Amino acid sequence: MKKIIMAACSIVLLISCQQNQAQKEVAEATTTENQTPMAKETIYQFKVKDLSGKEFDFASLKGKKILVVNTASKCGLTPQYKDLQALYDTYKGQNFVIVGFPANNFASQEPGTNAEIATFCEMNYGVTFPMMDKISVKGDDMAPIYKFLTQKSKNGVQDSEVEWNFQKYLINEQGELVKVISPKTLPTDKEIVDWVKS
Repeated sequence: MKKIIMAACSIVLLISCQQNQAQKEVAEATTTENQTPMAKETIYQFKVKDLSGKEFDFASLKGKKILVVNTASKCGLTPQYKDLQALYDTYKGQNFVIVGFPANNFASQEPGTNAEIATFCEMNYGVTFPMMDKISVKGDDMAPIYKFLTQKSKNGVQDSEVEWNFQKYLINEQGELVKVISPKTLPTDKEIVDWVKS
């Protein structure tokens, strides 16, 4: 009789263990399902306006390396326009492009209108790389493309803050953020040139 009771207890225990295991597997599957990471965003989802007011679709740059930079006309770093143009002239034929975003976020060093900015860039530095509509690169009115560039939850790489004018964001051929470069680092710096050439 004792053996029968022990056998019955063993069967009940086995069934209970199997049920617990099954419930655990279902719970794990549900958790995994609910925690599936969102697809990492790319720069190709953005459409902006250029200095002349025309739509600029970043999807048109697929397959190219992109250097995104916030610019200003009255900054101590403004001469970097010359280096940016030199970099663009050298590598634009090698699937590389620079996209400039004028911004007035730092010490009001970009007060001009789009037309004034375009004239300044052309007359003083012969800028031919794409220049976009003036935007905000920080704060409550930060442009959506800069939310992508500065927030890890969107770019999947890192959080960053735009420190000053001429901060550079390097984007690979798949539209993904690769690296953030300090405003003081010249566009012709070896780190940037080596990335463009690689």
